[in-house]
Amino acid sequence: MKIIITDGYTLNPGDLSWLDFEKQGDVEYYDRTSQVESVARTFGADVIICNKTIIDADVIDAASHLKLITVTATGYNNVDITAAKKKNITVCNVPGYGTASVAQHCFALILELTNNVGLNAASVASGEWQSSKDWCYSMRPVIELAGKTIGIVGMGKIGRQVAAIAHAFGMNILYNGGNSDEAYCKKVSLYEVFIQSDIVSLHCPLTAANKEFVNAELLGLMKPTSCLINTARGLLINEKDLSQVLYQNKIAGAALDVMSSEPPGKNNPLIGLPNCIITPHIAWISKEARQRILDITLQNLLAFSKGTPKNIVV
Repeated sequence: MKIIITDGYTLNPGDLSWLDFEKQGDVEYYDRTSQVESVARTFGADVIICNKTIIDADVIDAASHLKLITVTATGYNNVDITAAKKKNITVCNVPGYGTASVAQHCFALILELTNNVGLNAASVASGEWQSSKDWCYSMRPVIELAGKTIGIVGMGKIGRQVAAIAHAFGMNILYNGGNSDEAYCKKVSLYEVFIQSDIVSLHCPLTAANKEFVNAELLGLMKPTSCLINTARGLLINEKDLSQVLYQNKIAGAALDVMSSEPPGKNNPLIGLPNCIITPHIAWISKEARQRILDITLQNLLAFSKGTPKNIVV
């Protein structure tokens, strides 16, 4: 069995092991594969293991022995599902691997907006505390989360984990999309989430229907003291609209781990705004979460080999 790993570096930069995959067949590994390179590199594959490499109809048509595509992520929009279905190629993904890690990063972003740890630490490192006339100071006001309202858009596994953490902080919790059985969570309309919340946090999948749904209209409903968090998908937000709202200080801030294109373009309007924190899509990247991705991907491969495929998207 010929196994092609098209872009394994971000998943495993060297601190994990592909050994169990090498036991299953002849593995050909690439750190990264561009769309131009994809057809040639996957031509002889029985199995393609990919993360963000585009597996389009050209790749699928050229790989005449291809039987399985397993995506090392939950999202699989990089694979032409229609083309795979026509060729009876099974496509699997990795659901539920990053719930704890993504929720943790969500609150890291929230806490940076409210406690400004990085900003204050940088101030001390630059010598400002040493030269201060006072024994303490803060670069920006510190905001207490207890009693504040968080609005969660997308009450799936990650949304529910974020809600549990928010509850531990003493926050009020509103949500739209999905369901929660917890008495401390209140389901409201999408408009009410944006109107009432001090923090709006996105945890919904990207669909054709909700692309750029966070636009000028919804952002215009938010309080001037409120903040927006996105650890879901960059294309949920109209970045031009958000940049205008932030530039005009119509909301207090935003913290984003995902962008509409990754890496973002040099002229992205959000980069460099003082009230916008951006991290390079790292909410998923804990070693523990990446190990779960490898483990589940291996199980996808083994299950398919036994004729009982799992985590099938097509």
